[in-house]
Amino acid sequence: MHFHIVTLFKEACEAYTNASMLGRAQENKKIDVSYYNPRDFVEGKVHLKVDDSPYGGGPGMVMYAEPILLAVEKALSKNEGKKSEKKDRVKILIMSPRGKTFDQTYAKKLAKSYTDVVLIAGRYEGIDARVKKILKAEEVSTGPYVLTGGELPALTIVDAVSRHIPGVLGKSESIEETRISSGEMYTRPETLVWKGKKYKVPKVLYSGNHKLIDEWRLKKG
Repeated sequence: MHFHIVTLFKEACEAYTNASMLGRAQENKKIDVSYYNPRDFVEGKVHLKVDDSPYGGGPGMVMYAEPILLAVEKALSKNEGKKSEKKDRVKILIMSPRGKTFDQTYAKKLAKSYTDVVLIAGRYEGIDARVKKILKAEEVSTGPYVLTGGELPALTIVDAVSRHIPGVLGKSESIEETRISSGEMYTRPETLVWKGKKYKVPKVLYSGNHKLIDEWRLKKG
């Protein structure tokens, strides 16, 4: 899977994608993450301006369409060398609080159906609506809230999708939704003493009876 993130803040995103699981996944060639800054595609590079006031008035600024379109074009050019049957397996997503809700089912679909996912992280009041029309992109939202930019939603999607790519987690058992789990998890020590009070691990968890342990975890949900 190759993730292409269009963002003005590459460094902020890299701090997350180069760490921990995602960092190892890139080192092991399970995923690729590339970045494209719209400022690099501004004609004339004068002040590297990527936004302007909206037609019709209103507060805030709107990102120009052309730098984003050129950035996505650059991302898609990296797909040209792939086998012909995979050329159409590209999904372009625009991060938007008005978009389709991103959930676990959506994450599994992306991991299974596509080789490349382009994530457009807007800023300010949003991006020129013609970007969506030209690219036939889909707007997605990671929750019922509004953020200052699309970087966090884009990173959320990269993380959630990567977990469903074979080899990223190492063991299939690591994917929580494929095994019995609960909101209550414990580890050593068996008895935790905190400010004079003892907190013990439920006996069933170290009983060795896996049937009872699974029943306990299902009950706890």
